[in-house]
This record gives sequence, structure tokens and C-alpha cells, in this order.
Amino acid sequence: MRPRQQVEAQLREAILSGTFKRGERFPSEAKLAEQFRVSRATIREALRALVSAGLISTVPGASGGSFVTYLDHHKLGELVSERLNNTLELGSIRYDEVAEFRNLLEVPTARLAAEHRTAAHLRQLHDVIEREKNTTVDDPGIPNFNAEFHSILAEASGNRLVATFVAALHRVAHPLGFIATSEEVGRNAVLHHIAIVSAIKAKDPDLAAKRMVEHLEYLREHAATAE
Repeated sequence: MRPRQQVEAQLREAILSGTFKRGERFPSEAKLAEQFRVSRATIREALRALVSAGLISTVPGASGGSFVTYLDHHKLGELVSERLNNTLELGSIRYDEVAEFRNLLEVPTARLAAEHRTAAHLRQLHDVIEREKNTTVDDPGIPNFNAEFHSILAEASGNRLVATFVAALHRVAHPLGFIATSEEVGRNAVLHHIAIVSAIKAKDPDLAAKRMVEHLEYLREHAATAE
């Protein structure tokens, strides 16, 4: 490997093994260059790669420096959202791809939620549905309600990785943006949410998955564009 890659690999291992603790400040570039016997430019390149990987963050100024990032599923969600957003900005993602990705994620998510949901999750889901029922189709908050509903559902799955990707999908891809929304579509979408929660409350994984499939297929039928 090139010197930069060797330095990056060793620093990455030190972070992941816990040698450097979360929030801990890295040694200065000069000190790292001395320890690794490479140039400061090589150290700078390695640190930039670690920043891109989400392992460290940099703070400018005299009291700043490079600090180990706290890695959890929320941080992973931020990284996934950033990468997904960059891809969407290029305009290379089609609606059918978003729809297929939703099927892959949200149908098994509904099944898991029926198995692992708590009373708190049910209260949160009912709260979102009440807000959806008391709004109008032109309310700019509807996409946020929808994202919140599916994100809570994903949290209820008990799988933090699933929750990360579902939240990132709704935060960045905005699936409702592809839907030709009308009063009828909005009303039926809320009814679907109610049916999904009912199955989850009953702890019926098969029915929850079935209700989610019906919901996603209905939305696909009302896609504003298939391209």
C-alpha cells in the first residue's frame, strides 16, 4: 500500500479497536508525521479519508483538531443520507428503483415491527395518524408525517440497521414526492397506515407485511411518473 493508505489503515484500526476513544482528540499532524515517519501531507490525506468515512471530524481554530466520532446507528444514518443525497442530486435514480428499494426495506420492517413493537411505539404511531387525519392534502407537513410514520415503524422493528436505512430513505429520497397526491389518495394512504398499525398492534407479522405490500402497491399505481 501507499504510505497514505498504510497510515489510514493503522489509524482506522486504532479507532475501531478503541485505542482512540470516542470524542478523543487526535495527536497533531506534526506528531503523527513524526510517529509514522511520513510527511505532514501524507498525514493530511489519511485524515481526510477518515473524515470521509465518518470516523473522525475536524474542528478549525487554535483549540480545534481532529476528534474521534461517536459511531452509532444515528451517525450511520447521517452518512447514508449524505451519500444517497449526492446520488439523487445527480438525477440518476428513477422512481421504480426507489419503489423497489422501499419494498425490500419496508415489507420485512412491518413484519419485524409486529414482532417487536412496544406500547410506546404504538402510541407514537397513533399520534402520527391523528395528525394525518386532521390535515389536508395540500399541507406541506404531509411528507414529514409520512417519514415520521415509517421511521417509527422501522424503530419498532428492533433492528437499528433497518431503522437507519428507512429513515435515510424518507429523509432524502422523499418517496411521496413521486406520488400524484389527491384528496382520495391521501385519505386512502391514511387508511392504509391505520390498517398497518392494526396488524402490528395485533402482533400479526404476516398481516402486517400484507398490509404494507398493499400500501406500497397502491402508491406505485399512483406514481406521478414511472421514469
